[in-house]
Amino acid sequence: MNHDLNALAVFARVAELRSFRAAAERLGVTRSAVSQTIARLEQALGTALLRRTTRSVGLTEAGERLNASLAPALIDLRAALESVGEFGGLPRGQLRLAVSSIAERFLDGPLLAGFVAAYPEIELDILVTDEEFDIVAEGYDAGVRLGEVIEQDMIAVAVSSEQRQLAVCAPAYRERFGIPSHPRDLAGHRCIGWRPAPKAAPYRWEFAEEGREFAVAVPPTVTTNEMALMIKLALAGAGIGFGMEESFRPALADGRLVPLLEAYCPRFPGFYLYYPGRRHMAPKLRALIDHLRASTRSSAAFRNGRD
Repeated sequence: MNHDLNALAVFARVAELRSFRAAAERLGVTRSAVSQTIARLEQALGTALLRRTTRSVGLTEAGERLNASLAPALIDLRAALESVGEFGGLPRGQLRLAVSSIAERFLDGPLLAGFVAAYPEIELDILVTDEEFDIVAEGYDAGVRLGEVIEQDMIAVAVSSEQRQLAVCAPAYRERFGIPSHPRDLAGHRCIGWRPAPKAAPYRWEFAEEGREFAVAVPPTVTTNEMALMIKLALAGAGIGFGMEESFRPALADGRLVPLLEAYCPRFPGFYLYYPGRRHMAPKLRALIDHLRASTRSSAAFRNGRD
């Protein structure tokens, strides 16, 4: 039985990394050992789990099914073991997070630096991505996304205040081209588009008027998957950008960017740390949640003038 559990753990790591070599490095064993373990597991199950080519490793249908069931079970098992291990000291282990690139407050250096300082035995592994995927199947402990896109079966903890999206431009652009008075006027302006992933369509800019939400498919002069580049282009006067107000806040504060169409940009629920509900919560994840809640309370006290 121990051997079977080890083989399943090896398979889960190969399925996660899509590489025998990378799985071997992560597990601290040889590539040959990983290959032999997978071969024995496939022989025991009587079916192929992986498709191997000279360039990549993929999952067969049976492998996809096993991985979908195995990933949450392994997370539960690790959480149970870590929960027992917590009696021996501080929470420890690797904490894997998938975080939206626009979650400005969460990705703020001091917030995460404070966490790793308080819990030196926890190793943070953060993937900054705007692609939507199953964090459980991919082996992540938690994710950070806007509340509106989180699955209903997840537990969510607020990590920001309400948010809003804004259209912005540089004063130089405003002086040269003027500004739109309504979102429909954006069709006649130079716009800087954003897409979350290479194969995704450019993001449709979302507005609201008299309580009715609507989206505008702007004709982008430039499209990028990098919010920082979009901001740089807007600052340089290349066009109108659209994104989270927090992303633009430093440039708005000193006048390098000016807000547009504010009457059509309502506020909405912000970012949440989300994770699957389980019988055992890993101590490392509980530590992060406690840290975030304490930080939120401190920020609220500061804003309200309390000690």
